[in-house]
Amino acid sequence: MSHTFLMQSGRWMLEGNWLERNGMPMPVKGRTLVAWNQDNWFTMVTKLIFPGSERGEITFQYRGHLDGGERQYTFVLQHSELGRVEGEGWIAPESIVQRYWVLGDRQRRSGFETLHRMDVNKYYHSSGIMAGHSLISTMEATYERQID
Repeated sequence: MSHTFLMQSGRWMLEGNWLERNGMPMPVKGRTLVAWNQDNWFTMVTKLIFPGSERGEITFQYRGHLDGGERQYTFVLQHSELGRVEGEGWIAPESIVQRYWVLGDRQRRSGFETLHRMDVNKYYHSSGIMAGHSLISTMEATYERQID
């Protein structure tokens, strides 16, 4: 079974929890759209909302490159809260792991994400954002592929 998230164009819905330092977990929902072009470049756009909370939405706009047959890729990301970000990802047999760092950031913010494949249409997501050595937020969610 090969990966469907990120590795194929598609639409995904996510639902889970967001936790910030010294805060209570809050529900998070979102959508992700993945598209590929013929030169092995992908774009991924994600929008997160926080129902029942005053927390503002977060948007992510990725552009990355993965050579055919490779298991590692690089990407740039425009994050609505962090700004300009660069990162790398690894395609493991059962998961996709990404790490990223904010460019020109005095707080030395960085993050990581793991997407573990549950089945071809469902992934479990776990991520965190750090400032220096301190964890400042985490998210756990389930991604489900939207099939037309």
